[in-house]
Amino acid sequence: MITRLLLFLCFAGATPALAQQAVRVPVEALQLTAQLFRPAAAGRVPAVALFHGCGGVGINNTRMAGLLKDWGYAALVVDSFTARHLTDVCGRHWPTQADAEAREGDIDAALLWLSKQDFVDPARLAFIGYSYGGGVALLRAFQPRAPRARAAVLLYPDCGLGGPLGAAPEPRQPTLFAMGALDDWTPVSQCQALIDRVKVGRELVETHVYAGAHHSFDALGLPVRYLAGVGNRSKPGGCCGAHYGANETAWKAFVADVRTFLARHL
Repeated sequence: MITRLLLFLCFAGATPALAQQAVRVPVEALQLTAQLFRPAAAGRVPAVALFHGCGGVGINNTRMAGLLKDWGYAALVVDSFTARHLTDVCGRHWPTQADAEAREGDIDAALLWLSKQDFVDPARLAFIGYSYGGGVALLRAFQPRAPRARAAVLLYPDCGLGGPLGAAPEPRQPTLFAMGALDDWTPVSQCQALIDRVKVGRELVETHVYAGAHHSFDALGLPVRYLAGVGNRSKPGGCCGAHYGANETAWKAFVADVRTFLARHL
C-alpha cells in the first residue's frame, strides 16, 4: 500500500527535537499550518521556506530545516495539504497541472509571511521545493514577475509541470536544480530539456546531478524500493510506478551544495 510504503519519508513529520514553533500562514481563505525553525542569532536573519512533495510533510523536510537553522537561517516548513484535507496525492490523486498552479500561491504567501517577521531580513528570502513541491517551486522560480525571493532550490523537481513556461523560460532568481542520476519518477532528462530552453538568464541556473541516486535520495535509512502504484508524469498517461530511496553520499553532497549556494546568494 502506497501510504505504508511512504510512511517513513512522508508522514514522520517534525520530531519533537526539531519542531520549533507551530505557526499559520494565510493563503486566500485557508490557514496553512507550518513549523518555524528559528536560529539563535540576534538581529534579522535570512529565511528559507520549504515545500513538501506528494506525500505531505516528511522528516526529510524537517531535517533540512534543522540544518538551515544551524547555519543561521530561519526555516519555515509549510504544510500545503492539511488545510485542504489532503494527506497523500502520490497515487490515484496524482496532482494535475491546475493543482500545481493553485499551490504556487502557497510560496508567495509563505514568503510574504516571513517578510513580515521582525527577526527576518525581508531582502534575503529563498524557497526550496521537493518533488511535486519542486515542480510547484519551478513554476514560481520562472514566473514572469518581480521576485520576492533571492534564491530557489529545486530538489528532484517534477519538471513535467514546466510546460506552461513556454519555449523560452526565464529564471527570476538564482535557481539550483538538484537531481538523482537514476531518478525514474522525476527524471533528469525532463529538467534538462527545460533548462536547455533557457536563453535569457542561463547564468542563474545551477545544476547538480548525483551519481547513483534515485528519487528521494535524502530519505536517510530507507532502502531503495519500487512503488508500483504511484503516479508518474514522466510515463505515458501519467502512470505508473517509480523507484525511490536513500543515497547518503548524494545527500551529503546535496547538503554541501545547498549550503554553498545559499551562502552565495543570501
